[in-house]
Amino acid sequence: MRASNLELSQQASDALSALDATAQARLVSTGQASPLELVDAAIQRIERLEPHINALASTDFELARECARDARPQADMPFPGVPTLLKDLLAYPGHPAGFGSRLFKGQPAPGGSDYTDALDRAGLIVLGKTTTSEFGLLGTTETLAHGATRNPWNFALSTGGSSGGAVAAVASGMVPVAHASDGGGSIRGPSSFCGLFGFKPSRDRTVNAGLPPTMPTARLISDHCVSRSVRDSAAWLAATERRDLARVLPAIDDLRRGPQKRLRIGVYRHDVFGRGVSEAAEGALKTAISLCEALGHDVTACDGPDVDAPETSRAFFNLTGIVLSGLFDQIAAAMGGAFDETRFEPYTVALVRRARRLPEAAIAEAIGATTRAEARANQAISAHDILLSPTVPFTAFPLGTKGPSEDPDQLIAFTERLAGFTNVASFAGWPAMSVPLFWSPEGLPIGCHFAAATGEDALLFSLAFQLEEAAPWQPWLTALAGRLACLNA
Repeated sequence: MRASNLELSQQASDALSALDATAQARLVSTGQASPLELVDAAIQRIERLEPHINALASTDFELARECARDARPQADMPFPGVPTLLKDLLAYPGHPAGFGSRLFKGQPAPGGSDYTDALDRAGLIVLGKTTTSEFGLLGTTETLAHGATRNPWNFALSTGGSSGGAVAAVASGMVPVAHASDGGGSIRGPSSFCGLFGFKPSRDRTVNAGLPPTMPTARLISDHCVSRSVRDSAAWLAATERRDLARVLPAIDDLRRGPQKRLRIGVYRHDVFGRGVSEAAEGALKTAISLCEALGHDVTACDGPDVDAPETSRAFFNLTGIVLSGLFDQIAAAMGGAFDETRFEPYTVALVRRARRLPEAAIAEAIGATTRAEARANQAISAHDILLSPTVPFTAFPLGTKGPSEDPDQLIAFTERLAGFTNVASFAGWPAMSVPLFWSPEGLPIGCHFAAATGEDALLFSLAFQLEEAAPWQPWLTALAGRLACLNA
């Protein structure tokens, strides 16, 4: 029996889901596919997978198709015609900017930014926005605005947060690469839970994504992507980095040659609070150590960054609450008596109310704490080229246990636990990455965390290419895509 046109279309769509963004771009560049064909295939996958995963805050497929028809691929575009999704914290013209919130859900974005302009120049075509915890606050993506985003490896588990929709969309094969952002681990943690490569660039590495530089938490936040391959992540950074840097990212082929020296890699097993990790996280770390040694690098145990964990945690949550309190005041002034703060999630409101009880000196004290943390972190990394640790202390956790209506103190404690390895790189401004090198006996991914000194993004990418070649994770993602292809079949 001859296959129907619908079946053939689905087969083509599923075949594309196994390709990274660079491979899909090459199809366009060589005339084997058009941007519209890539976009239509991604839409078909989204329509089949989204009811099961709930990774999208909004979509505009007709706008995407219009952009695809008008696309004019250029030789210098890294991603001509490649479909992508943007995290719902990044404003993009023509799409809503909901910030994971019921109050802003469906609100049109006021405009774009230098960052979104760079994505357009790279040739990417935006299909919609991915789910995120409200204002990116929580380490799980379960909002009152959109519900729970489910992990493609096990629908009963969380994707982490706050870039939970982004990792779910890429891991499931909806799109090959997606925008994400990270202020304490929001790229790296979810990437660990979903088996993706998650890179956080150095502080001030990329062009501005719309955050005012005077915002107290702006220096902690980096915009980048989550990807199936190292080359996609490197190409995305090359497309969005500032052009006035003393050292721009080298060409992909240069990075692929690997580090040009034997790296001094320091390994630590306990987070900033001194806590250990699960058996799966320990297994991942042992795998990474063995792999790095086999690649010829010098791997030694170290104590890790000696930061004052309670002080830095308090500073992070105080600064976050102060920023949100200012936002609440702006909204109240605009809406007058119509403003009801309970339209925000209970956890968000709790952080604001805590911040309103702080003394006036709280901002200066918190900034001083982050400055001290940065200095101590830089002292720790000065004896090494790379610091290696777990990304998160365990594999993906059950949905329905850490949502925004749970006890705020417990949510803060859980966030501290999740970010106990990743937050140091955010305070210090280091580049850092979660690399998917291990799957638990239950078939769940868990990443390992590599960090380098500020400005050493290229060094990390060079190591990442080595790791990817030595222990490729694409077969795991291809197998996942194959299982998900059976949904709604």
